[in-house]
Amino acid sequence: MPDRAPSAPDTPAGPDASAGWMAAVPRRLADGTGAVLTYLWGGWGAVASLLLFCALWEWGGQYYGPLILPGPLATFQRLGDLLASGLAAPELWISARRTLTGLGAAVLAGSVLGMLAGRSLTAALVSRPLVTLLLGMPPIAWLVLAMLWFGMGDATPVFTVAVACFPIVFAGAMQGARTLDGQLTDVARVYRLPWWTTLLDVHLPHVVSYLLPAWITALGISWKVVVMAELLAASDGAGAALAVSRAQLDMAGSMGWIVAVLGLLLAIEYLLLEPLKRTIERWRAADAS
Repeated sequence: MPDRAPSAPDTPAGPDASAGWMAAVPRRLADGTGAVLTYLWGGWGAVASLLLFCALWEWGGQYYGPLILPGPLATFQRLGDLLASGLAAPELWISARRTLTGLGAAVLAGSVLGMLAGRSLTAALVSRPLVTLLLGMPPIAWLVLAMLWFGMGDATPVFTVAVACFPIVFAGAMQGARTLDGQLTDVARVYRLPWWTTLLDVHLPHVVSYLLPAWITALGISWKVVVMAELLAASDGAGAALAVSRAQLDMAGSMGWIVAVLGLLLAIEYLLLEPLKRTIERWRAADAS
């Protein structure tokens, strides 16, 4: 038999894989830079709306006078004085800690329990009237009960925030789990995808598209509730400082505390939740293109 020709030596896959990865780096950097620029460009609409609000605010201040409605310049100057004196930062930190603690508890419990309830028709039917009752319960009523149960401390605003935000997150998670596409799950089962791949690439993007709006809504409610709770049931925090400014008829100080709280709310939404939403929902942009 003739001798078999020697086969070519195997080419090591390591250099090729490394070269392919290095070639993909510029593309990934370009995609990331494009996403950042798109996000920043999209923020011009938010900036324009804030400037329009400030213009209307200035008009109202000129019409009613500083005793009733201080203008933006006087408010921001008073807020700058509070920050420079070191009075504002500790109070805002206390309010942020209470808000994020109560909101975190509501997001964790509401997301997990809502998704579990959404996968069971019986659980969804049983929980729906309870969620309606919780949504209809005014936060001030929860605050009064919390004052009787926990007294004047951190537990009162944290509990009030958690119980006010929980039904919103629960309803969003349950709706997201109830509307999962069964055909996509069947396709994943036919192709024998691992359970973690099915969870991360099939189920999670759909459920998160319902969760993120619920989280953003709960974030706005949480700050309103914590300021109300601190104003009535706490001796520290932005709400308590707002009560002191009101008692002293310091309208510029009161508006300054309100602006500070709203600034923290916008910072958390647009610097944390909105980028997270754009990252998770990249499939929507791919479908649109």
